[in-house]
Amino acid sequence: MENGLLVGIGEALEALTAVGGDRGPGTLDPGELVAVNEAFGVLKRRVDAAFAPVAAEIARQSRTELGKDSLAKRHGFRSPVALIQAATGSTVGEAVKLVQVGEATAPRMALTGEPLPATHRHVADAVASGRLSIASASAIVTVLDRVAMRVDAGRLDTAERELCRLAPGMRADELSRLLARAEAHLDPDGVEPRHEQRRAERSLLFQERDGMIHLNGVFDVETGAPIKTAVEGIVTQILRDNEHADDATRDQRSTRQLQADALHDLCTHAIGCTTVPTGPTTTVVVRMGLQELETGTGTATIDGLDTPLPATAMRRAAAELQFIPCVLGGDNEILDWGRARRLYTPAQKLALAERDGGCAMCGAPPAFTHGHHIRWWNRDAGPTDLDNGCLLCTGCHHRIHNDGWDIRVEGTGITANVWFIPPPWIDADRTPRLGGNRRYTLTA
Repeated sequence: MENGLLVGIGEALEALTAVGGDRGPGTLDPGELVAVNEAFGVLKRRVDAAFAPVAAEIARQSRTELGKDSLAKRHGFRSPVALIQAATGSTVGEAVKLVQVGEATAPRMALTGEPLPATHRHVADAVASGRLSIASASAIVTVLDRVAMRVDAGRLDTAERELCRLAPGMRADELSRLLARAEAHLDPDGVEPRHEQRRAERSLLFQERDGMIHLNGVFDVETGAPIKTAVEGIVTQILRDNEHADDATRDQRSTRQLQADALHDLCTHAIGCTTVPTGPTTTVVVRMGLQELETGTGTATIDGLDTPLPATAMRRAAAELQFIPCVLGGDNEILDWGRARRLYTPAQKLALAERDGGCAMCGAPPAFTHGHHIRWWNRDAGPTDLDNGCLLCTGCHHRIHNDGWDIRVEGTGITANVWFIPPPWIDADRTPRLGGNRRYTLTA
């Protein structure tokens, strides 16, 4: 165990003591609660970082070829993971990740005895510094190892450094989106075989028990995208109507009930119907370059879904379903309206979705968002232009207005960066936080 990790743990404990002292959580003001939350996060990451090499060493001394002399078996456990679980109370998955990260970040030695850096040196630095959690480190290592045989070592090293820079502070779903795009970026030739493997594993099972019909479905993205889009389109409209309804007219169903009823409505309509049930109001938006569309090579993405798909799958789907390709500015369609109209047009929303990827703040799918004027329409006379807009879900829209966040767009068009600047009571330094699609994009 390195002294640096122990020092880091001590610093995190000191931060907790300095902020909270002996006071109970109920006596802390909002700023102090946030500070304590951050300090606990650092402390947990530091402790896990210190334990990861220990877990890796337990695994090394418990390897299968040692038989009954295995460390785990000598202490009555069938595996090193079980030994770690018993001591830490962690799940199997958590213990496996500790071992994986410990092995991936451990110093190595050449056959000549010369010390070598860790297999994943950037991950090792990020974990040791407390910036990266074990779960995030494990996810990054898994993706990088999966593509290592097909990607140049220099490019892989650059990607690892970028991922370790982008990942801290991301939620699990945001990191999953980042890694899915990173894998497609690093290994575009591997997207199609991975997609075909997933497509072969699709299934839907109906079971009737306890007076209920149970559906257990697993879909590849190509098959599942129309299902998800149609159901979400119906549910989103109901939720939007609820925003303007009173208690007497508001739909009281839960989101899960709405989704179940939406699927029922679609299937009921489809029985004996020869037209498209959802009509033109529900679409699957596929984003791909003109070259990919024409040649069928490369990758494409679907709004609201993280996993990139091979261009061949999207060309096939476009021939069978009412998929709409995103062609920005086509047919002389105006993308900048100035003050001529207040609401963003569908074409403008498509352009914003290409740049923001959904809610620019939290990453919610584009279907859950609406165009927000950065310089407000009423207060600031802000124009309805792309450079003055971003996509926000209802919750984030309220946060921006109520909590005093500022938004800044750097650059123009779909490659612009959207920055969210927190109010002083959240961050005294008001450090800008990158939003939109760019936070999930590798630059090399």
